[in-house]
Amino acid sequence: MRLAVLMTNTDESAFAQVHPKDGEKFTALVQFARPDWETRVFAVKDGVFPASLGGFDGAIVTGSPASVNSGAEWVGRLLVLLREAVAARLPVFGACFGHQALALALGGAVGDNPGGFVHGLVPMQLGDVPDWARALPDPLHLYASHGEQVTQLPDGARVWASSEGCPAAGFSIGRHVFTTQHHPEMSADFFAALTDAFANDLGAETVARARGSMTRPADRGAFAETVARFFEQGQASAASRSITVA
Repeated sequence: MRLAVLMTNTDESAFAQVHPKDGEKFTALVQFARPDWETRVFAVKDGVFPASLGGFDGAIVTGSPASVNSGAEWVGRLLVLLREAVAARLPVFGACFGHQALALALGGAVGDNPGGFVHGLVPMQLGDVPDWARALPDPLHLYASHGEQVTQLPDGARVWASSEGCPAAGFSIGRHVFTTQHHPEMSADFFAALTDAFANDLGAETVARARGSMTRPADRGAFAETVARFFEQGQASAASRSITVA
């Protein structure tokens, strides 16, 4: 399996320079479940796009502190690419920004969290779970860090997970789109370091809640297996791979 990782994380802080980038983290996530799978990372946030996704078996869209509503040129270009990928039934998995970008690209909407910024280990309640995700624990615990969420789903989307204050914490469309608002790529050590590094920006109350939530591990292994199964079943049903960036 060969996957394109569309890296959207715009964080270039000192913290980001001493920690694995998102391309590495998502590669580690899929290789936890399938060690022989290959990835190629494209820093789309810098305008580095694949000429075509035709040589890939699927794509991953990462998280980012950027907003899908920013109007940035690279975001618009990404939305076009995602529409083309979905139209061709290429399996696409999106996390956080990626989840929101897929929703927006396909006709949904994204807005501010009604309850403010979310940061911590979050329990997700399972809903209309696709067959490749049926082995997930319920509740499913993943790290979260987001100020926006999907407020309107695209046509045909089925909500497979929700969390407090976030009714659409994950959705699927057919057998070729799978998303989560949360961060399966983050380890406990990374999330703790992230919380410490941005404590002043997050505020004392948010930091206290985040640290209090980390009394149990995230379900990263179970989710890595689910992502692998998503790509495996999606590849089997994928149509043409002839997808070119506009």
